Amino acid sequence: MKNFTIPQNVAVSDSGFLFLASTGETFNLNEQGTLIYKMLQNGLNNEEIVNQITAEYEISSDLFQKDLDDFLHSLKTFGLVKEL
Repeated sequence: MKNFTIPQNVAVSDSGFLFLASTGETFNLNEQGTLIYKMLQNGLNNEEIVNQITAEYEISSDLFQKDLDDFLHSLKTFGLVKEL
């Protein structure tokens, strides 16, 4: 089970627009990325996100876990989340 936190220097809009204040970089998330990012903001861990998404959408947990891991890796690379 992995836990993540959103750095204080990241501003997030409801539409999935992210602003990294420390560098001035901006990012746009698609609908699913925005949903996952909001789950992270609400303190959900990796396992809870997988359970909620796979219950809502018809996708296998193994497939989604791989996609989630890739997405979280990208977010960490750009400083948009930190792993606890």
